[in-house]
Amino acid sequence: MAEYKQYITQAQGNGNVMISEDVVSTIVEHALTEVDGVVKGGNEVVGKKSWGKGIRIAIAEDNTLTLGCNIVVSYGESVIKVAQAVQEVVRNAVESVTGVTVADVDVNVCGIQRK
Repeated sequence: MAEYKQYITQAQGNGNVMISEDVVSTIVEHALTEVDGVVKGGNEVVGKKSWGKGIRIAIAEDNTLTLGCNIVVSYGESVIKVAQAVQEVVRNAVESVTGVTVADVDVNVCGIQRK
């Protein structure tokens, strides 16, 4: 059974540009690897069999995004500071690559782990 995928549609002068939620998910995955204090992020937290469940993407009717991601924080790091850094890095990465406004980035800290 095929899975329903959402697309962000942006009208351009010569037609529409459609960005798949898979593209946004990949951007988030890469952004999570850039944050100090994140041991695992996104799909790494839930495993390969559950691909896509470590990152949640909601596309509003006005094409703004609400993102959610799971992370595991390095033991000894400030959970709040790491989560705030994740919010900032993810928002900046998605907005700069896609040109789409990110309304919220929800961070679910699933655990802590020694490196």
